[in-house]
Amino acid sequence: MRRRTLIAGGLALAGARPGRAADVQQLRMAVSAAPANLDPQYYTLTPSNMVAAHMFETLVQRDPVAKMGPGLAESWRLLDEITWEFTLRENVRFHDGSVLAPEDVVYTLARVPTVPSPGSFAVYTRGVKSVEVTGPRTFVIHTGEPYPLLPNDLSNLFILPRSLGADVPSTDFNSGKAAQGTGPFRFESYKPGDQLVLVRNPAYWGKPPIWDRVTYRIISNPAARVAALLSGDVDMIDNVPTTDALRLAKDTRIAISQCPSLRLIFIGLDSFRDTPLGDVTGPNGEALSRNPFKDRRVREALSLAINRDAIVDRVMEGAAVAAGQFMPAGSFGYAPDLTPPKFDAARARALLTEAGFPGGFSVVLHGSNDRYVNDGQILQVIAQQWTRIGVKTQVDGTPFAALASRLARFECSSFLLGWSNPGGEPSAALRNVMGTTNAEARTGGSNYGRYSNPEVDKVTAASLRTLDDTKRDGLMQDAMRLAMRDTALIPLHLQKNVWATRKGLTYDVRVDEQTLAASVRPA
Repeated sequence: MRRRTLIAGGLALAGARPGRAADVQQLRMAVSAAPANLDPQYYTLTPSNMVAAHMFETLVQRDPVAKMGPGLAESWRLLDEITWEFTLRENVRFHDGSVLAPEDVVYTLARVPTVPSPGSFAVYTRGVKSVEVTGPRTFVIHTGEPYPLLPNDLSNLFILPRSLGADVPSTDFNSGKAAQGTGPFRFESYKPGDQLVLVRNPAYWGKPPIWDRVTYRIISNPAARVAALLSGDVDMIDNVPTTDALRLAKDTRIAISQCPSLRLIFIGLDSFRDTPLGDVTGPNGEALSRNPFKDRRVREALSLAINRDAIVDRVMEGAAVAAGQFMPAGSFGYAPDLTPPKFDAARARALLTEAGFPGGFSVVLHGSNDRYVNDGQILQVIAQQWTRIGVKTQVDGTPFAALASRLARFECSSFLLGWSNPGGEPSAALRNVMGTTNAEARTGGSNYGRYSNPEVDKVTAASLRTLDDTKRDGLMQDAMRLAMRDTALIPLHLQKNVWATRKGLTYDVRVDEQTLAASVRPA
């Protein structure tokens, strides 16, 4: 099937310099966010996924610009509208020595929906009705109805060996006991929240990794991450602070690599409850009889109160693009008419009055202060802008791990969050972030505001059954229009990805913002 893919611009690397031979075998990385768990099926979170990608692999892989290609499956084809045949590569071995077989795929797909998760990967198995082993290297997946996104979904699922057995707990991955993938690196040790140590997999089926040993450190503080690079404690860092990027680009000891991102930063709102949580009260702290966020006019008012251009220019220092939807211009499913909402404080106040809140109300805006670029500053700016229209806003900025736990329990009425669509189209966001929470349909797994719109669900479902690319593109645009015009959430901006390496190394940038040891190489 023909696939449209996002071609990211600006992929040229800056300041590539010769490497030192003595350093080639050892790599010390510092990333900004810790994985939730080493279980690759635990949480649909980028920091977890990029750690998993060192040790585990998917049937379908994506290149640096999100184009699909063979992974553990060397090929796949449609036998009919609802039947897909996959052929595995020969002689691929898991780290425990067992040979990859179709039965491992069956085991993996069966395990995914059973894993207790704050953001389940089950959204990527919803199209799978049954799996049939047809040969030593072949298997067939039946989808029940036309489902063109099956290869796309399978690019998000890491394959595990069936030798792990039933009910393997996620904690067994953190200890290394269950960390048995097919990837280029093997588990050596892990201290949660501190560092992961990986070693080269000598039996890797693909191109051998350059590095014998990788130390993967978590340094959430931006200043500390930059200091570690400048002092020589680490060889590369991700999420370079916008305040330091220009300075580092002029430093002859450092090389900067950057590219556009597929990550949208947005505000989510609890539009589910009839009465609000305790973090939403009247203007003087009194209890409210109804939840303001259930009213579309209130959601729109909060969106119009935000000056996105000011955030992009002053907070992000140009390292972002104001957004009115999930995808960047030119990508699959992008709706050209969904431009970023223009700042209009007067209209925002009028909408609050129409909705029955002429005196505004008070709210706590939750968010991380260590996960997304300048997230703590963004929270403060939005709080100021909301307060100016009469919505008195207090900021609750916490480490992302604490925020994620609260979101999973639906304890936040308004929150800053990010979502990346590495597949190069908005289907994952439409199903996972804005789809009605439905365990049976496996939708809404990351819908922490529990937004629900039957029309959005209907059009999204139709797009997922449409094999024709052009028609599916149009349907996804329509679904996004319905959601954005209903202010399902408040889009802010798309981040840009920025990495920095020491002299002699360079990073092959990725639009999915993943930081991978295999993408670091001598310049």
